[in-house]
Amino acid sequence: MLTVSRPDRDATRAAIVAAARQLTVTKGWAAVRMSTVAQLAGVSRQTVYNEYGGRAGLADAMADAEIERFVAGVRTALFAHGGQVRGAVAAAVRFTLDEAAANPLIRVILTSSRGGADPLLAYLTTRSDVVMAQAAVPLLEWAAAHLPPLPAEELTFAVDTVIRLVVSHIVLPLRPAGQTADALAGLVVLLLEASRRH
Repeated sequence: MLTVSRPDRDATRAAIVAAARQLTVTKGWAAVRMSTVAQLAGVSRQTVYNEYGGRAGLADAMADAEIERFVAGVRTALFAHGGQVRGAVAAAVRFTLDEAAANPLIRVILTSSRGGADPLLAYLTTRSDVVMAQAAVPLLEWAAAHLPPLPAEELTFAVDTVIRLVVSHIVLPLRPAGQTADALAGLVVLLLEASRRH
């Protein structure tokens, strides 16, 4: 029996997800067919089905890949500024706003629970919760490395609140991304100063 080595299988899966992403961005999810994905990825249609089971599995894999790249970008933006709270938060918020504006899949994932007409949403309605939980991880890691100790429950609530504020500005922007990032970073600094006084 022929078996496919893990590196080869990983490369195949990555190619399939990349093909699905390219088709989704250029033509929309409604136009994505397993046969078209297979052709673009250079594999058989059966291989696509074997790896992902159908459109729902493929959409999940595509979303997970986007989330992984997105969270890595947030982590990089934060840690590039070390303990400079205002700079680190502003960079992470700016990255998120810019990514949501430039990356249609991230925008859909971040805002999917708010409803909409995109047929891809049917496959991503749980992904906004997933990305918010995963986006919290680098924020909590950065806070643990660079901020004075805070009660875990208080810190978790603060991080969740900041993420929700950022998502609200993705859904309904009030000003340019740079201004929003600076304003939210300033708010975080004020909140931290207030918590230290208590």
